[in-house]
Amino acid sequence: SDIAETLSEGKSVLYRFTVPEGLTSFQIVERMKADKNLTGDIAAVPPEGALLPDTYKFAKGMSRQALLDLMMAERTKFLEAAWANRQPDLPLKSPEEALVLASIVEKETGRNDERTRVAAVFVNRLRQGMRLQSDPTILYGLFQGQVAWGRPIYRSEIQQKTAHNTYQIDGLPPTPICTPGRATILATLAPAKTNELFFVADGQGGHVFSTNLKDHNTAVQT
Repeated sequence: SDIAETLSEGKSVLYRFTVPEGLTSFQIVERMKADKNLTGDIAAVPPEGALLPDTYKFAKGMSRQALLDLMMAERTKFLEAAWANRQPDLPLKSPEEALVLASIVEKETGRNDERTRVAAVFVNRLRQGMRLQSDPTILYGLFQGQVAWGRPIYRSEIQQKTAHNTYQIDGLPPTPICTPGRATILATLAPAKTNELFFVADGQGGHVFSTNLKDHNTAVQT
């Protein structure tokens, strides 16, 4: 009856396409290809981090490229506004650098209460000239957009030099490693005020944070 009423009133039936946080552009495009309510081809996989995670409503038959263009426009608009309201004195030179760092924070924690602290660790490391040493950057460096997130990392892979492996490079990688969401971008641009430089998973979905290597090594052992 709801459908009949919608059609009788000339309203469009809207469908939903959800982009979760933390996917790569390649993974998002693959999801779009599988959605039978969308039509047409996609010219090219967008640059990493160019899309904004959200649930998008569309009318049946909308072209995949048009929806992709909308996601890119929304990301540009949101990032510009977030950058304009960023915390002062961040060691980030541009919105693009903020997006790169946000993508790393996105893959390091899914907890709302940890994002600003994880962001602070990386910001503090950048300020001190320390390497970021983020495990997800190892995986992205090896497999790019087709990376299988969550797979184990081998000791030999930590040593492999890629453009994105932050165990091997100084500073930020050249591109994002995934598609960060709104909350993570905001957390990255307003990190917690801490002196923390390390964190390790606590086995319960969170992390133990430390200000020095001695405490961090203790946390790793427990």
